[in-house]
Amino acid sequence: MKKYVLLTGASGGIGQAIALHLAAKGYHLYLHYNQNKQTIQELMEKLQPYGGEYIPIQADFASINGYQAIVPHIFSLDAIIHCGGKSHYGLLVDLKQDEVQELFNIHVLNPLMLTKELLPKFLSKRSGNIIVITSIWGQTGAACEVAYSSAKGAQIAFVKSLSKEVALNGIRVNAIAPGAVETPMMEGFTPEEMEGISFDIPMGRIAKPEEIASCAAFLLSEESSYMTGQVLAVNGGWYT
Repeated sequence: MKKYVLLTGASGGIGQAIALHLAAKGYHLYLHYNQNKQTIQELMEKLQPYGGEYIPIQADFASINGYQAIVPHIFSLDAIIHCGGKSHYGLLVDLKQDEVQELFNIHVLNPLMLTKELLPKFLSKRSGNIIVITSIWGQTGAACEVAYSSAKGAQIAFVKSLSKEVALNGIRVNAIAPGAVETPMMEGFTPEEMEGISFDIPMGRIAKPEEIASCAAFLLSEESSYMTGQVLAVNGGWYT
């Protein structure tokens, strides 16, 4: 039986790793992206050998109604993985209101409203799976990333509350909270800063995107059938 997964933020480092991992397991994918059309085209080429259906969908989640561009393209659906994200570094006193609005549009508002619009597809068949890729900073907070940490914390609250609301309908809702991961989001750090981050992590290294992808596959599988409302901390022991 074909299984279809909507993956938002599929052009990002973690998103691409999840797409490749799920395609190898036979899933069919809706691949959301915003500006990185070339990256999605390259990802589609990598996915072709797996023989599934891979459907790219463009939508700007920085816009307050960005989610609306996705809804008409979704037909059969078994799972949603919210993976899109954008970081922001700086002191709270220097933060601009439009920067905060953009962060919450991307991380909170659009994922929440998109889930709302697509939830009837799960409710009608009493089955579904929702995964949110949040962050270690949503669990413990980070100085100079107050707005980002707040948005990621809101994602965790979304997961915990929605999981209780839909559990009796056969729908599971969980989150993955990575620590530092080898993605373009980390490119702003100098080699010295990267070395310092690795030193702070008990396992002594930064995660690979594939390690996050394998956790997403686990949460989609029947092996996690009794798990809902949980936050998997995948951070090398950085925060426990």
